[in-house]
Amino acid sequence: MIATLASLGSAYHDAFVETGKEAELFFLVTFLLTFGFIRLSTHMIRAQVSWWPGNVNVGGTHVHHLVWGIFGLMIFGYIGVVLQPESPWREIVTVFFGIGTGLTLDEFALWLELKDVYWEKEGRKSVDAMVVAGCLAGMALVGFSAFVKLADDVATGVFAAVGAVGTVIFAGVLVVLWRRIRRRR
Repeated sequence: MIATLASLGSAYHDAFVETGKEAELFFLVTFLLTFGFIRLSTHMIRAQVSWWPGNVNVGGTHVHHLVWGIFGLMIFGYIGVVLQPESPWREIVTVFFGIGTGLTLDEFALWLELKDVYWEKEGRKSVDAMVVAGCLAGMALVGFSAFVKLADDVATGVFAAVGAVGTVIFAGVLVVLWRRIRRRR
């Protein structure tokens, strides 16, 4: 058990800490967890679960979680870009930026429609935006070099296949030519 944990810790260190991708991992994880949590929360509110905290209202006006997300993006985006804190503060800022991004993109359809369509067909646009953003964040985490390596591997395989087929065709042409030459004699 301890050896397995040590191995996982070593793999984590090699994959994320040494490559400088730890903040990207934290962003992706908090972004996805926020999306899952806020979707759960909105379903619980809609189902009127008695023990679940309800909507936030100020003066009778519903405050969408998009507002809290925008505040988070503004505050932690500013800190991350202008102050550029060192570790571990960089990772902490990244976590809150991921939370802000998740809260904001979960109401992406509200941006587009300029009305609350969360539970309507148009509300699906928010889920689509989250999937696209999650995929982009995942690709950034894996890194461009992984895609270049994959493309190189595919190119090598294609060249090998084309070379093999070309060799077989060339050998076939030589056999046909050899037979024709023998028939003429």
